[in-house]
Amino acid sequence: MEPMNFLLLMDDEHTQQTLGCYGHPLVKTPNIDALAAGGTRFESAYTNCPICVPARASFATGKYVHEISAWDNAHPYEGEPPSWGHRLQEAGVRTTSIGKLHYRNAEIPVGFDEQIIPLHLPKGGIGDIHSAVRDEQGLPPRNNPEWMAERIGPGDSKYIAYDGQITDLACEWIAHEAPRHGERPWALFVSLTCPHFPFIGPPEFYERYPLEDIPLPKPHPSGGYDWHPWIAALHECAPYDIYFDDHKRRVALASYFAMISFVDSNVGKILNALEESGFSENTRVLFASDHGDNLGERGLWGKSTMYEESVAVPLIVSGPDLPRGKVSRTPVSLVDLYPTALDCAGLLESDEEARLHGDSMFRLANEPDDPEREIFSEFHALGAKTGLFMIRRGRYKYIHYVGHEPELFDLETDPEERRDISGSPAHQSILSELEACLFRILDPDEVDRRAKAEQAALVEQHGGRDAVIAIGNSFASPPPGEKEYGE
Repeated sequence: MEPMNFLLLMDDEHTQQTLGCYGHPLVKTPNIDALAAGGTRFESAYTNCPICVPARASFATGKYVHEISAWDNAHPYEGEPPSWGHRLQEAGVRTTSIGKLHYRNAEIPVGFDEQIIPLHLPKGGIGDIHSAVRDEQGLPPRNNPEWMAERIGPGDSKYIAYDGQITDLACEWIAHEAPRHGERPWALFVSLTCPHFPFIGPPEFYERYPLEDIPLPKPHPSGGYDWHPWIAALHECAPYDIYFDDHKRRVALASYFAMISFVDSNVGKILNALEESGFSENTRVLFASDHGDNLGERGLWGKSTMYEESVAVPLIVSGPDLPRGKVSRTPVSLVDLYPTALDCAGLLESDEEARLHGDSMFRLANEPDDPEREIFSEFHALGAKTGLFMIRRGRYKYIHYVGHEPELFDLETDPEERRDISGSPAHQSILSELEACLFRILDPDEVDRRAKAEQAALVEQHGGRDAVIAIGNSFASPPPGEKEYGE
């Protein structure tokens, strides 16, 4: 493609369906909807790991998390293997990040010429080692699970203030810094923290969502829904839902929707700055999130599952040479970001880069749909009794739980994943095919053993199981200069 500037906009913990352009009946997102109307929206887009730090390591490197040992929120990206940012730097592209990165620290060269107010791992770069405790003694329960149901409603938060700073600095960078680079292309990564927990919505946006209009999550164990045994173990580790009643569920969802409208407002400001600067004619834009949130569906909050609420993300591309108003049925994932960044800069892939799993989303947007494209995701962190893996191909999603029976869903007839058809005689061939797809990528049992061994080694480095449990878990990484939630 012709080299152009690259504006990458990312938010945090954004469930795909909670956008107007993805069909949500309540959530108001006019700016992101307009971006989709002027570009291409990917109908099926996924994270490669439904938790922050591994997801961000994967999209930085274009590799799956088991290939880079990015197991959990204490195994961050540390500059190796090289990121797409490194590659752009080598080609003379100015690379800047503003906001959340969630790598080890700001001192490690990770592919940005400058990091502006970056958010990295808490506890001095150590991260959430508590989530790495996955030994034979079992999963330790999370500390203060009641916070999920208590820190909700209208108000202000560290994340709201931080996102306001990020947005202002991004608009300032586009208006004043970008023009200084003349003909040299630039890449700007603007990374917001909302709508990540705590679910506190700015009042001016919260008032747009009356509680009586908020539907309750479903299905729910109180209504007879049965958890898969792996999911039951996750809930024992992180029993967030037991602290909710129906009123709190509605308040939490209204707050989450308000945070998304706040994100949309910030995206609108940034895109307006791009338009006013005159760069819109030579800049390609990508909007995505790092993962989703279960939002009370099935009695689950947070991420950590392979259900659509947790693993599917919004993903929109727009630019002068990209289709307008297109809804692509080609599945994509965050590993596609690396080749997308190269394509935006007009760079050819090296032999090693050609062996990466992804493809340019700009190229995919311009080609006929390929709904059979395979997508892979995995999870080894918070609440994972054993390794968790997903294959999405065509209408089917296969979920593999090490040591447990799998699940299989037909997303065409059952988009809310209410009916597991893995035991259906009519679907045994597709079950076998998708299992074979998984085993072509990795041996799930071997990867599960390796993840646990490397996590156990990290736990030992920090004093062992009891010492790590005594340190406690991180709930939400604080913005720079702020204390963790609960401190």
